[in-house]
Amino acid sequence: METLQSHYHQWWGVLFFTIVYSIALLFIPFYKKMDRKPATAYFAFILAFAIEMHGIPMSMYLISWIIGKNLPEGVLWGHTLFSKIGYTGMYLNILCAVVSLLLISNGWYNIYHKYWSKEGGKGKVVKTGIYKYIRHPQYTGFILLTIGMILEWATLPMLIMWPFVVWMYYKLAKKEEKNMIEEFGEEYIMYMKKTKMFIPFIL
Repeated sequence: METLQSHYHQWWGVLFFTIVYSIALLFIPFYKKMDRKPATAYFAFILAFAIEMHGIPMSMYLISWIIGKNLPEGVLWGHTLFSKIGYTGMYLNILCAVVSLLLISNGWYNIYHKYWSKEGGKGKVVKTGIYKYIRHPQYTGFILLTIGMILEWATLPMLIMWPFVVWMYYKLAKKEEKNMIEEFGEEYIMYMKKTKMFIPFIL
């Protein structure tokens, strides 16, 4: 209990994790105002994670007040299911973060360097790197980042917000695919048929 309680009121930790997880947003281009909504939802998710992990366990206080007793360790406060899996959730979060970083950076590299042809003055469908396997690696990376956070430190706000974050990135992906079909037509439709949306070989 002492170890978990020592997590709180460390506002430098809140700032650190907010900045670290926000860095991924630098690799996402924003062309229209609508594109910023998923990023805003993701940033709110980060704040919920950082504040309840290192600031104030608001979920625990609120629910404990409502039900009249303290929540068990690892249930909406502390390391997720700590009594059952120990620090496994933390290690899984680290793994998710590493994989997410690879997805986001590879997706950014291929789009930045290969989508727009300076010589031809027009865009082209990117089918190299991670785009050989999934059509939206950067959004997959963001969703995986949020899953990792939940695995380490699930709280009520995070569990409520997570479906909305996923839904907003799904809507953004569908909108972008519609734009790509308008731009590239049959070539992009064929690419969609050969490549999964978010998860290789599955979705």
